Amino acid sequence: MDVRRRPVVPLYTSKDASAGEPLKQQVSSPKASDALPLPLYLTNGLFFTMFFSVMYFLLVRWREKIRNSIPLHVVTLSELLAMVSLIASVIYLLGFFGIGFVQSFVSRSNSDSWDIEDENAEQLIIEEDSRRGPCAAATTLGCVVPPPPVRKIAPMVPQQPAKVALSQTEKPAPITMPALSEDDEEIIQSVVQGKTPSYSLESKLGDCMRAASIRKEALQRITGKSLEGLPLEGFDYESILGQCCEMPVGYVQIPVGIAGPLLLDGREYSVPMATTEGCLVASTNRGCKAIFVSGGANSVLLRDGMTRAPVVRFATSKRAAELKFFVEDPLNFETLSLMFNKSSRFARLQGIQCAIAGKNLYMRFSCSTGDAMGMNMVSKGVQNVLDYLQSEYPDMDVIGISGNFCSDKKPAAVNWIEGRGKSVVCEAIIKEEVVKKVLKTEVAALVELNMLKNLTGSAMAGALGGFNAHASNIVSAVYLATGQDPAQNVESSHCITMMEAVNDGKDLHVSVTMPSIEVGTVGGGTQLASQSACLNLLGVKGANRDAPGSNARLLATIVAASVLAGELSLMSAISAGQLVKSHMKYNRSIKDISQVITSS
Repeated sequence: MDVRRRPVVPLYTSKDASAGEPLKQQVSSPKASDALPLPLYLTNGLFFTMFFSVMYFLLVRWREKIRNSIPLHVVTLSELLAMVSLIASVIYLLGFFGIGFVQSFVSRSNSDSWDIEDENAEQLIIEEDSRRGPCAAATTLGCVVPPPPVRKIAPMVPQQPAKVALSQTEKPAPITMPALSEDDEEIIQSVVQGKTPSYSLESKLGDCMRAASIRKEALQRITGKSLEGLPLEGFDYESILGQCCEMPVGYVQIPVGIAGPLLLDGREYSVPMATTEGCLVASTNRGCKAIFVSGGANSVLLRDGMTRAPVVRFATSKRAAELKFFVEDPLNFETLSLMFNKSSRFARLQGIQCAIAGKNLYMRFSCSTGDAMGMNMVSKGVQNVLDYLQSEYPDMDVIGISGNFCSDKKPAAVNWIEGRGKSVVCEAIIKEEVVKKVLKTEVAALVELNMLKNLTGSAMAGALGGFNAHASNIVSAVYLATGQDPAQNVESSHCITMMEAVNDGKDLHVSVTMPSIEVGTVGGGTQLASQSACLNLLGVKGANRDAPGSNARLLATIVAASVLAGELSLMSAISAGQLVKSHMKYNRSIKDISQVITSS
């Protein structure tokens, strides 16, 4: 039998019955594309573009990994995001084509009325129309009759997901914060509107924790950026008020590892190292092991004196020279020392070194500072001396209490030559069998590498105090763990590493000379709970009442010995060709704990 389509009979309204106008369809079925925030053709174009762009990016990245011998399963954050985007675009495209095919099939089935044409076809149509009423039968037979009144159907209002999606894309995701009281909300609004300065919250509220919480929430609203990953709870904000950090909104978490035991001057130390660089703690730990089984390291403290150098100006160079001669005269040192030392019971003036540039005079004061790092202490003593000199030389113009001849937090030859803070030498003799079994290299290879890398290579680079492999790595890690000033890593990392074959070339003598280690065990960040715990681990927490300054000096020698261990291990890794392999092993994320292999 044959199959044919019968056209759908149009509907009429009672309002337009006389005119015979068809009724406009009032019921429209919602489409899946109505939920899109953009027109369908733009959405399709966006996902097609994203699909091909991400595919190109991933192919380029995989090609680079293959060329550089990087495993393909090692995925960076950008590659992970690209893969997520690729999966999303594939899901959308598959869904689009699948839904489109189904919709086209269903709409074709619903819009067509199928009839069977045989000998009873016309009779079936007439009988069916007669049941609908005279209008339907007449219409089928070609008669024109007024259409019957049609019941009005309330138009269906489809859901409008497009507006919801648009609002979600325009507004940032809500920031998760603890429930705020009405008072806190009012203060936050005041900070956001600029009526209340953020720095004044602690003094106005009298609660440092509450001030930090309000400041953090206000910052998120002002910038529109979430600080969800920055922890707020679990920190004593009272302890940093007025001395460590202003306007806090949280704290940064840095993992602390332990290297050791480090055998130094007959005592064992477990060295805390705060770092985010994989392989650093493991490498330093290997150096500690090599030193330990070889009998330990020895240290010598050469100098202990913090410096500050003000700059003053005169009308002529002659007057500047007159002050220089006066300050350097040993007969005047006692008077100047008396003026300087009254600033603190620990500050003791050691000497003054002068330098002239035209009519400007730079005076580099050096003094002991007890167990404190001593920058504030020496600055107060210098101010006392300047006040005294001003009365003797009224034409002296004090330009600044620091003239960079100190020199603080900058690489400078004066620190490399004259020293600043603690000047330390640390040495050890590593036995031949230890070099071979623990460090996996040879004595001769280490000596040659040190000469060509740390000495000759650094000289070729024009290094200033950088005649080492990576002293700043260890210095920074220990400084962060023990509450030192991280910026002073610049001059504190000045180091020259020496290696020499001894005992008929069988054993290795290794040493580090560090002229400007700036550390303290009181003041600044040393009083924070975490840093104080690390100092306590080393046995140098706080001030030594019996021998003022001995804790800070001991900490300086521990820093130097840790650098010695780090230098020894890294140089051995380079000599044995294991640097890249070790970093690939320890500097990559391992989710499976069972795969973590401890350093041997």
